[in-house]
Amino acid sequence: MSDTKTPLAPQPRAAQLALKSSGILWFLVALTGQWLFVAYIAVAYGVTTAAGDYAAWDDTGLIMGFSAGDAFGNFMFAAHVLLAAVVTVGGSFQLIPAIRRHVPVLHRWNGRIFMTISVFMAVGGLWMVWGRGARLSEIGSIGLSIDGILILVASAIALNFAMKRQIDRHRRWAMRLYILVNAVWFYRLGFMAWIIVMQGPVGVGENLDGPFDISISFLCYLLPLAVLEIYMRTCDSRKAGAKWMVTGLMLLSTVVTAIGIFGAWMFMWSPHM
Repeated sequence: MSDTKTPLAPQPRAAQLALKSSGILWFLVALTGQWLFVAYIAVAYGVTTAAGDYAAWDDTGLIMGFSAGDAFGNFMFAAHVLLAAVVTVGGSFQLIPAIRRHVPVLHRWNGRIFMTISVFMAVGGLWMVWGRGARLSEIGSIGLSIDGILILVASAIALNFAMKRQIDRHRRWAMRLYILVNAVWFYRLGFMAWIIVMQGPVGVGENLDGPFDISISFLCYLLPLAVLEIYMRTCDSRKAGAKWMVTGLMLLSTVVTAIGIFGAWMFMWSPHM
């Protein structure tokens, strides 16, 4: 995650170690969930697409997957969902410090591929929602569409700092882009964590138009972005108390993420594998 360049006084050094360790723990848990998500995509969509059984896409409960006679729309859907697996794997590699340090060529080329696919998916996602009509709740669709626009903005800014060799700024914007690109993944985790904690679909509407549905459409990227910003700024801080508090926040985030991964695997992904 974020590197701290200024030397630390002895007192906050333990707090800094705890904070960095909590960030690594969250990443490892999230990485497990993302690879489970990739496995789900490969089996539920990759296998059926390779077999030409496009109608089977809808068995997973999609708003709009296969549509007879809509060759372009079907192609865009297939490209979007299959590239989601590629960008998920590529994005996780970008956050591994050992790859950045020891295999910089892989990091650079993987980053270019990650950004290119992210932009394609953002534009394609906007078209599928508003051009193809793959939506139920108008407000919820606006929330996810804002995420698509932010992906385009973050990609441009991260690329600009990379070209200027302002590596620290580039890295921070790349991490923001990582969060934005994974908004749909966070959406699934947040949805399942909420249902598990609340012991039922509280605030969930039949057409994803309940108060929770609308809230999660925005919070699926705004909340992780806020946690990331707090984490990065606290890594730069010299205040031990703040570091311990944010360590607690990261541990809480890890628990919620783990609950969401468990719920998504049990009720969303594994039944279709």
